[in-house]
Amino acid sequence: MTDPNTGLLALALEAARRAGDFLRDGRPADLAVAATKTSAIDVVTEMDIASEKMITGFLADRRPEDGFLGEEGASTEGTSGVRWIIDPLDGTVNYLYGRPAWAVSIAAERDGVTVVGVVHAPMRGETCRAVLGGGAHLDDTPIQVNTAPSLDRALVGTGFGYLAGRKAHQAAVAARIIPEVRDIRRGGSAAIDLCDVATGRLDAYYERGLNPWDYAAGELIAREAGALTGGRPGAPASTELTVAAPPGLFEPLQERLEGVRGLARRHPGLTPGTRPVFGPLSAEGPGPGRVRACGDGGAGGCGQAVEAVWTWTPCSAASRWRSSSSPCSTSARNSSPVSWARVRSDSVASMR
Repeated sequence: MTDPNTGLLALALEAARRAGDFLRDGRPADLAVAATKTSAIDVVTEMDIASEKMITGFLADRRPEDGFLGEEGASTEGTSGVRWIIDPLDGTVNYLYGRPAWAVSIAAERDGVTVVGVVHAPMRGETCRAVLGGGAHLDDTPIQVNTAPSLDRALVGTGFGYLAGRKAHQAAVAARIIPEVRDIRRGGSAAIDLCDVATGRLDAYYERGLNPWDYAAGELIAREAGALTGGRPGAPASTELTVAAPPGLFEPLQERLEGVRGLARRHPGLTPGTRPVFGPLSAEGPGPGRVRACGDGGAGGCGQAVEAVWTWTPCSAASRWRSSSSPCSTSARNSSPVSWARVRSDSVASMR
């Protein structure tokens, strides 16, 4: 019996090829020169929208009962149980500046499960594709993720959002990850980064703030190439977090991201490598749910009060801090005769 998903794959491949040709051939030669001008941004936006209309029109002509979800506004429910998830131009800034790392990404869901993924990168001359249960391919060649290295030997891809606040948080997380891995790469296209995990050009990839059209196709391709994919522990890939890596690397990377996520959110003023020093708000210990935290060298300065929801104990009873300079030491910044410290092992580990 013919797999019905192979028909969806053929349509996705053709739609991606047509849109990719349009974007490549229709890009003005002087677009990068005008990259800082509003007119250049408008051209890219028009190309993005036109690409999505081309894809949805092609697919709707052939499958009028299907639904759509697209970056540029396509949103219809459909009645067939199939929904197409489309990023008509992933890597918009790369496209604007004439960099080659941009792609057309098309995925097909059947009853809520992603069954087909296509990422077409015209300037690379490559198309990655996958069908659920059928493996992943780069053009016609089967692809497979790397054997998992240790975290400190892993080449990890990531990305940053456009909003300043999100970008600052993502940078804080990356700064804490960089010393613990081989290196970080930021390519500018989530779809291509996920395919690079599938082909072994990256060992792992993570990013926060992605939308379904950013990762739907690439996530299936990485998974069919042997990667584990997901979000925060126990959750699937989502806007909150998307992670892809081989088994054996996925788990420690996901765990580490969860740890630094909490640190970055709780202590945004601490610079990478600094150690928080905790002191009481009164001689009796921290007030309910709050603690004064000082970051040695941190931008937040000493005496910054931050919310805390952890178990606390007098320093005389705390023995699990591994730093040679104990945060329980009395200092000029903390003149109280009694200091207090976190004692939960997971919080201690996240603060080393």
